[in-house]
Amino acid sequence: MSFTPVGFGSVGIEIAAHLHTSDTPAAGPRPALVVGHPGTGVKEQTSGIYAALMAERGFVTLAFDAAHQGESGGLPRGLEDPAQRIEDFKAAVSYLTTREEVDPERIGLLGICASGGYSLAATGGDHRVKAVATVCTAEPARQFRFGADGSQDPAVFQALLDASAQARTRAARGEDPGVLTMFPDTAEEAGALGGEHGIEGWEYYCGPRGHHERSAKFLTWDSVDKMASSDVFRAVPLIGPRPMLQIIGERAVTAWMAVEAHQAGTGPKELHRIPGASHVDLYDKREYIEQAVEKLTDYFTTHLDK
Repeated sequence: MSFTPVGFGSVGIEIAAHLHTSDTPAAGPRPALVVGHPGTGVKEQTSGIYAALMAERGFVTLAFDAAHQGESGGLPRGLEDPAQRIEDFKAAVSYLTTREEVDPERIGLLGICASGGYSLAATGGDHRVKAVATVCTAEPARQFRFGADGSQDPAVFQALLDASAQARTRAARGEDPGVLTMFPDTAEEAGALGGEHGIEGWEYYCGPRGHHERSAKFLTWDSVDKMASSDVFRAVPLIGPRPMLQIIGERAVTAWMAVEAHQAGTGPKELHRIPGASHVDLYDKREYIEQAVEKLTDYFTTHLDK
């Protein structure tokens, strides 16, 4: 199995991606998957792991960096714009339709964490997508408003909106608006703020477990107020009659978001739990990833079959 660095445009922004293909010859064009990364992640982290493993199973896979992040273009750096993130998925589908090794009638989306929410919205609005699956679904706007476990004091998001407004004013005056740092300095501080989920996120993004130099770990402040009016789950009812699979960890505190999306589904849908796994376990722990990939392989083989 090998990958090739490629690029494509998304609303005028150049998107950097890795195209993964199997070394085993195929009789004709293959089914293909667009694979999206978690928030502030990059294609070399968990989305690249899933893309490589699904390519080994016969799919052409495209793991990409979101606009404004990683190796992709777009200014300012670190912007999290839900509308742009959804467009990135659609642009990736467009790119795959131009590849001779891809069957354009057999394209699916695979979104991980934040990209799980965005991939559902992209599928709802793009009928070229024949099936969608997510791993540890998260919806960034909901997570900012309600917290990872859904129990956050509403005053927290109001304070973030205050800071976002102040940053916009600083920028208008020609001053540095600053950025929203996503992680504290230590795992202990992360635990005090977010419990086990916070510690695991810190270990993955900031420690040797999953750190990558291009994973910026910050967002621009205007990302916050863009999320205030965003609800990517509104498009979920449009996915049917196409199928939707969501894979979540049994111990994931974020599972409530996947449950909400599942309840909104109108077509064939499944919420599959991986025993013993937390949210972040599904990023890099092989014993859980292998279970997820086995489920994904069966699902996409069934639903991207001619």
